[in-house]
Amino acid sequence: MKGGVFSEMIRHVRDAAGALPDCRTGKNVRFAMADIALSAFSVFFTQCPSFLSFQRAMEEARGRNNARSLFAVENIPTDNHIRAVLDLVEPGHLFGVFDRLHEAFDQTGLLAAMRAVGNTRLIALDATWYFSSQAKNLHCPQCSCIAHQNGTSTHFHSAITPVIVSPGHKQVVPLRPEFITPQDGHEKQDCEIAAAKRWLVANAARYDSGNDTILGDDIYAHQPFCRQVLLHGFHYLLTCKPASHTHLFGWVAALEEGREMHTLTQRRKGKGNRWETWRYRWANEVPLTDSDDALKVNWLEVTISDHEGQVLYRNSFITDWKVGADNVAGLVCAARSRWKIENENNNVLKTKGYHLEHNFGHGKKHLSSLLLTMNVLAFGLHTLLEISDTAYQALRTKIGARRTFFDHVRTLTTYLDFESWEHLMDFMMRGLKLAPETAQKN
Repeated sequence: MKGGVFSEMIRHVRDAAGALPDCRTGKNVRFAMADIALSAFSVFFTQCPSFLSFQRAMEEARGRNNARSLFAVENIPTDNHIRAVLDLVEPGHLFGVFDRLHEAFDQTGLLAAMRAVGNTRLIALDATWYFSSQAKNLHCPQCSCIAHQNGTSTHFHSAITPVIVSPGHKQVVPLRPEFITPQDGHEKQDCEIAAAKRWLVANAARYDSGNDTILGDDIYAHQPFCRQVLLHGFHYLLTCKPASHTHLFGWVAALEEGREMHTLTQRRKGKGNRWETWRYRWANEVPLTDSDDALKVNWLEVTISDHEGQVLYRNSFITDWKVGADNVAGLVCAARSRWKIENENNNVLKTKGYHLEHNFGHGKKHLSSLLLTMNVLAFGLHTLLEISDTAYQALRTKIGARRTFFDHVRTLTTYLDFESWEHLMDFMMRGLKLAPETAQKN
C-alpha cells in the first residue's frame, strides 16, 4: 500500500468519517465530523482512554500532537462532545471500512491461504455482549432486556461479529457486524438467529468468494437457518448436539455400521507428543427433523481418546458437504476452527487489551454500537499490521502480549510526539535494539 499500511487505512477511516451525517443543529460546529470520529477511533486503536487529553496537553505545550500526526485529527474535541455527536450516527456508516480492510487482507495473500474445505473460506458466526447494566436509568431504545425472577432487569447490547477463520492460521479477519437490536414492526425481542439471517441477506453477495462455508455453534444447526444459508449460496458446517437434536441422533443411532454409517480411525500425536486415537463416524442424507419437509443433512462425529482409551474430546456436526473417508478429517478440522471466533476474536476483544465490555459511552441512540464498530475496526487494523508491517511484527514478537504492546504505545505517545506511524515503529525498534534489517518499511 502506498504510504504504508497504517497510513493508507487511516485515510480510508478519515474518508468514511468525513462522510458521516452531521446532525448538529446549533452553532457548535467547530469540529469536523472526521475529527470527531477519528478522535474516537484513536482511543480504540491505542487502547488509551486518556489518549486525547494527553494529546491536547501536548498541543498546548509544543504546538504538535500524535492525534494529528498519527490519526490525521486536525482539532481534538472533548470526550463529551464526541459522545454527544456520535450518539446520533448509525454504525452502518462505517461499514465500508470493513470492506477496505477485507481488500487489504486479500492483497497480502492471507485470504487465499486461509481457504479450507472445498477450497472455500470459513466464515464463523457468533454473538457477543458488549454492554450490560442493571441500573434502572442506564439503557436506551437499542438495548435488549432480560427480566429476572427477583424483579430486576439486565439491559444489554450484543452483536454478531463474523470473522474468517482457518485451521492453520491464528489470525481471524473481521467482517461487517450485525447488531441484535429491537426491530421495527416486530413485537418479539430480537435474537441471534434473526440477526444472523439479516447478516446473510445484507452480506452474502459481498463476502461469498465461491460458495464459502458458514460455521456456527449448535444454536445455528436448525432447519430454517440452514435453508437460509443454502438460499444465499453458502455451505454450512455447524456444531450439532444430541440434546437439541433428538430426532436426528435417534435416526443416526439406528443406522447400520458399514452400510449407512461409516467409520475411520487414525492415530495422531497430540499434546506432549503423545499418541491419540481419532475415531470418525459419518452418515449422509439423514433427516434433520421429524417433519415431512425435513432437510437432509450429512452428519459427522469425532471422538479423540488417549493411549489408555480415555475420551479427551467428542463432538458432532452437520453439513451440506458430502462426507467421505477422503474429507471427513478435513471437515472436522474446519468445524473445530469455529472456536477461533470466541478465543481469537471475542475473548481477545474482551480480555486482551481492547476492553470490549468497558462502557466508553452508552448514549441514548447509537453511541454504544458505533463505538463497538470502531473497536472491532481497530482490532482488524492491528491484525492487518501483524501480517503485513514487518516492523510491527518484529515489535510484537519482541514485546509479546498485546497488553504490553499497548502499554508501550500509550507511554510513548503520552510523552513524545512522532511524525508518523513509521517514525513511532522505528523509535521502538531502536529502543529495543532490534536490527534495522529485521523490519523493512512498508
